[in-house]
Amino acid sequence: MLKLRGVATISFIQPIIDMDNNHLVSLEVLLRWQHPEKGLIPPIQFIKLAEETGLILPIGDWVIRSVCEQLKAWQDQGLSVPRIAINLSVKQFQKKLFVQDVASILTQAKVSASCLTLEITESMLAENIVEVNETLQQLSAMGFKISIDDFGTGYSNLSYLKHYTIDALKIDRSFVRDIAIDENDAAIVTAIIAMAGSLNIQVIAEGVESKEQIDFLKRRGCSQYQGFYFSKPLSALEIIQELQRFNGSCVN
Repeated sequence: MLKLRGVATISFIQPIIDMDNNHLVSLEVLLRWQHPEKGLIPPIQFIKLAEETGLILPIGDWVIRSVCEQLKAWQDQGLSVPRIAINLSVKQFQKKLFVQDVASILTQAKVSASCLTLEITESMLAENIVEVNETLQQLSAMGFKISIDDFGTGYSNLSYLKHYTIDALKIDRSFVRDIAIDENDAAIVTAIIAMAGSLNIQVIAEGVESKEQIDFLKRRGCSQYQGFYFSKPLSALEIIQELQRFNGSCVN
């Protein structure tokens, strides 16, 4: 079993791209664990253990604070920064004072919530519906956008979507990978895009790697994507080079 020796680190950032004009419209921070012997460990290998040991709460707070500080530093350099997406864990989202803690971090970093997207999972929507809805409404009122990550892979009752404040769905890469050759995946992705469109929810495709996937998603009305077709995940220094070419605004 992996032991959590080392430190959490935000080593890479994934660009999110507009499907029509190929412009950078958002960024997703990718959390890794810097292990002294094993190097960079992906979340799938340490998040569950971090939740079991209680480390996920200080890690989650550190991620939000670090992202806000980096965002502020970029803004102070005169860079026009698009929204930055941060993934939330279940325990972090369910923390009693989560909204107040996030508001405090924003105030200290002098960053607006309108510059950030918070990514949650489907499973978070299936429990304590009243409390979840209240939390989402508070976060939305602050200016955050709310996105459902890896949509389609977890327990999902689609009727929940009409009750919640959701701005975007991210189609999991497992469905996107074979959309050009697998009829079932193509049907699932088409249905997700159509459903989201009827609810005025934006759709982002994950793991896009080919022009065939891009063409399929465009025809179905998917608006944004992320994946190797545009670029591999980038370091902070590489992201600066992209931002210097970017002419948008963090409030878009």
